[in-house]
Amino acid sequence: MKTSIELGTIVSGSLSDGFLMRINPIYGIENIKSGRLVSIKGKELTFFSLITDIRLDAIPQQSLLPYVSNNPRFLQIIQSNLCSAHALIRPLIGLNKQNERQPIKSVPEHFTRVYTANNDDISYIFGSEEQAPTRDFAIGKPLDMEADVCINLEKLTERSSGVFGKTGTGKTFITRLLLAGLLKNKRATSLVFDMHSEYGLQARNESSNTPFVKGLKTLFPSSVAIFSLDPEATRRRGSNPDVCLTIPLDSINVQDILALANELNLHPTAYEAAYLLASRYKKDWLVVLLDQGTQAADLAQEVGAHPESISALYRKLRVIERYPFFTRQRLNKNPIQILLEHLEQGISVIIEFGTFASTFCYLLLANIITRRIHGRYIEKTEQFLASQKKEDAPQQLLVVIEEAHKFLNPTAAQQTIFGTIAREMRKYYVSLMIVDQRPSGIDPEILSQIGTKIIAQLHDEKDINAVLGGISGANELRHILATLSSKQQALVLGHAIATPIVLETRPYDNTFYAQLTTKTQSNLETIATKLFY
Repeated sequence: MKTSIELGTIVSGSLSDGFLMRINPIYGIENIKSGRLVSIKGKELTFFSLITDIRLDAIPQQSLLPYVSNNPRFLQIIQSNLCSAHALIRPLIGLNKQNERQPIKSVPEHFTRVYTANNDDISYIFGSEEQAPTRDFAIGKPLDMEADVCINLEKLTERSSGVFGKTGTGKTFITRLLLAGLLKNKRATSLVFDMHSEYGLQARNESSNTPFVKGLKTLFPSSVAIFSLDPEATRRRGSNPDVCLTIPLDSINVQDILALANELNLHPTAYEAAYLLASRYKKDWLVVLLDQGTQAADLAQEVGAHPESISALYRKLRVIERYPFFTRQRLNKNPIQILLEHLEQGISVIIEFGTFASTFCYLLLANIITRRIHGRYIEKTEQFLASQKKEDAPQQLLVVIEEAHKFLNPTAAQQTIFGTIAREMRKYYVSLMIVDQRPSGIDPEILSQIGTKIIAQLHDEKDINAVLGGISGANELRHILATLSSKQQALVLGHAIATPIVLETRPYDNTFYAQLTTKTQSNLETIATKLFY
């Protein structure tokens, strides 16, 4: 355990505004950083807290200023006795004498001493992988500390979560880190819509001497399957896909198309035409439209729609014919059904888009597949409630989407299945992990449902306001966000973390790969010992 260092004493404050600490002149003020964890040692309670702001107060004896520059010794005396520097501290959570966590409902006395937090404090507050190896997963270290901060994987998947930050701040690395933790500890099955092919196989590493990092399929070959829309692109990256994903046109329904209303700029009359076609031709409505759309007048007369509406719908949807993974053939076994079977067997699925990483493909495929998952998991949960047999309980599923504001903006959130999942699917064992650089574009109602937020550097004021909306102490946290480094630092808060904290995120490198293998093997040996000895 690293010895705690006295930083200063509490001189004023309140529960609502935080505590004011006078910084100990002996401790260099430049060593105190915003976002650092401290412990206030009260008589009955240790107040585990976060430094949110630092300030220098004016020298009261203005007449002494002319002497300062000429006499270094005199300067030291003034700094020790007349100058004052203060830090604003936000109390987070309390530890009683039995090291039990308690909410903060009182304040420390005047002149209570403030210390740097130590490793034991971190373990008491955030848990440890040694004490709960299948529940707690280390995601980083507090600023200027070597202790590991753990996230609760069980709580992470209980509610939807979000990873936010501007481009280049490491959102993908953080997401991959969390998914690796879930896979190692078998806490959830994941479905990742991998628009830029960064999660399955090796991916570029822009911030290290190591040019590439391992993907989840490389680390967990038997627990992850790659479904590829572009098999050649997957092979060029060094591996064959587990499944070449094709989408039969007869599996696309009108609701799937409506999710692309903004992307395709569809007029409401086009919706009506689509519904009329589906009413007349059932599953073949899209094939009929693509085959006969040029004769809009005849088709419109047949289904009772306006010719211009049929013509507009045809012009918007004929883009589907450009993509080879859409097929008119009726398949004996729909690949989407194969995907669902993988998920039900506890095998995580990564969908690679390869060279087809257009917004249109991403939105349409994600909506088609996730709508089927929605229906299937509701059905499985109802079966479980009826039988009440443990073996019938659905496997917890985490759906990971990037560019989340395209699915969850105020208009799309009412039309796409993702808004429904964020609001309602927790009770059906499905949650979202949204990865986005523009949280201000996401429906505020959806953001309010995000249980755990991992926030890297953000500069746009609208994005900061959106991601911190409705959070207690948002003003203090806003100051902390402004001080984050552009790489490997994040503010973590919400349901799966004991208290808000600023972290140096855990490196995703060779050391991490070795720790995954070692700890997994250690856990297996521990289980074997308990079973056989």
